[in-house]
Amino acid sequence: MDGPFGDNGPFGDISKPGRLADPAEGVSPEELALAARNHGLPLEALRYDVTPPGLHYVLVHYDIPYADADGWQLTVGGRVRTALTFDLAALRAFPAVTHRVTMECAGNGRARLTPRPVSQPWLVEGVGTAEWTGVPLRTLLAESGVEPDAVEAVFTGADHGVERGVEQDYQRSLPLADALGPDPEVLVAYEMNGGPLPPQHGHPLRLVVPGWYGMAHVKWLRDITLTATPFTGFQQQVAYRLRQSADDPGEPVTRIAPRALMVPPGFPDFMSRTRVVRPGPCPLEGRAWSGRAPVTRVEVSTDDGRGWYEAELAPADGHDWAWRRWRASWTATPGSHVLSARATDADGATQPLAQPWNRGGFANNLVQRVSVFCPPDG
Repeated sequence: MDGPFGDNGPFGDISKPGRLADPAEGVSPEELALAARNHGLPLEALRYDVTPPGLHYVLVHYDIPYADADGWQLTVGGRVRTALTFDLAALRAFPAVTHRVTMECAGNGRARLTPRPVSQPWLVEGVGTAEWTGVPLRTLLAESGVEPDAVEAVFTGADHGVERGVEQDYQRSLPLADALGPDPEVLVAYEMNGGPLPPQHGHPLRLVVPGWYGMAHVKWLRDITLTATPFTGFQQQVAYRLRQSADDPGEPVTRIAPRALMVPPGFPDFMSRTRVVRPGPCPLEGRAWSGRAPVTRVEVSTDDGRGWYEAELAPADGHDWAWRRWRASWTATPGSHVLSARATDADGATQPLAQPWNRGGFANNLVQRVSVFCPPDG
């Protein structure tokens, strides 16, 4: 969709509108190039409470900017009483806050949709959980003073590129109520898991917005501008919309829909990734999360979704915006099986068994399917 940005302008030959794959079309070289640049969480790493940085999912829209932390500056301006500029030393002088946050790409699950939106071909691995340390955004905005007519905060990263014909810095906004909210508390983060942000995760500064899909967590953050009118940039008005057709204005993608993932049991076949388990007791485990309300229930199916039984959900541990562990028992019998898990949150939202299709492939929380083969005993 070109939307308000016309016919892709001078970049029309190299930067095409969004499209759907033809029914028999395989993954394109362009999608393969995206998949090689970006990576998901190996599902066996769901065993970690906190994801090691190298295993946390990564999505980079353009290039990873080369950033000199010593010279980096963050500007705060627009509808504020006093425009301010902070370097890293000034930000570190504020009391540090750490939040454990599960972050999920808005396109997670896209490659499982039919018809398939052509973009980063995520299966279900676009997720990770980290401990982010930094300064609450509301602290910085209080330093600058928010004017009464401010309605949104616009965040600009240092990554620059072309998307659907539009040359742009990566920019997203949050309503002011979310930017200033105490729970979830938005962070301007400079550390991940106790160390400096890695380059691919926004070094030296990024936004962390607990409960929201990853597009809101602007990396390589260099400017915050408060506006008196809603932001209408590309990443807000054209990308990250739940549309059923190209001319549908759609609804914005915001908070993470509930999801449970299973640690694949047993061991894998190299190419098919089918899991092999031995006959007998086979414990199942995984993680569940939601950006809308706490997860209150996880169910497991071992017969391709025909029947479900409740898993044991770990007690709440005070990390309200991070995933929770779940466990269940299963006795494997010889043959082929399809295992699944689904989460339900406190608002009653649960994962669907049929695909929640939209043209961009966003917020697809269709239940996971894990193919398992159990060979004959002996």
